Amino acid sequence: MDNNKIFENERAARIAGYPQTLELIGPAKEFMELSIKHKYSYNFSWMGRPIIQYPQDMMAMQEIIWTIKPDLIIETGIAHGGSLIFYASMLELIGGSGTVLGIDIDIREHNRQEIFKHPMYKRIQMLEGSSIDDAIASQVNKAAEGKTRVLVCLDSNHTHDHVLKELELYAPLVTAGSYLVVFDTIVEDMPEDFFQDRPWGKGNNPKTAVWEYLRCLQEEGRSAADGAPLYFEVDQAIENKLLITVAPSGFLKRVN
Repeated sequence: MDNNKIFENERAARIAGYPQTLELIGPAKEFMELSIKHKYSYNFSWMGRPIIQYPQDMMAMQEIIWTIKPDLIIETGIAHGGSLIFYASMLELIGGSGTVLGIDIDIREHNRQEIFKHPMYKRIQMLEGSSIDDAIASQVNKAAEGKTRVLVCLDSNHTHDHVLKELELYAPLVTAGSYLVVFDTIVEDMPEDFFQDRPWGKGNNPKTAVWEYLRCLQEEGRSAADGAPLYFEVDQAIENKLLITVAPSGFLKRVN
């Protein structure tokens, strides 16, 4: 066995043991609760634009994008545009003609102008409107036509009903072997009254939508855009190695 394979096997074994390592899991959970309370994710930028993500999750996204090399990344939720620019910069490094399509119900003008001015805008398209609006979904489906490797990221309204509808609309666009990443599933793991100023909370959030959608896939079945039966599995290894993530049970890999 060569040294690269030995390293990979050692890493996989170490990561697989983390869920049983309470001295890691306990502090990580405590950090997540405290850091969300203190808006830790608002502290970072990517190439000059606020990204409003945890650095750990962006490392995971870098690994996914480099492995999949998507020719289209779809993201619901734009905010300041940092994630769009992060994904576009990864595609720029990979080369080829890959693009990022961002969707937001309200692209604020000051953010739009900064995104327009950015050197990575050449790989970005934006749609303004609700991600669950049929007209928007139709445009996204059209953009995905002919693409061979599609990655989807959901990070807009975090209520159960909204995310479940996004899953129904956009999960079928994910190509075999690629990922559907659902951010902020961590909401379900926070205390009952943690999000008092938001319409989502425990029992009503992206993770509950993921659970419901996976149940539908198992019990009712769905078809992907390519006509094949649609199956996803939670890539637990990503969550295990990150320890710090807003997307527990949210890294879904299409397995057929």
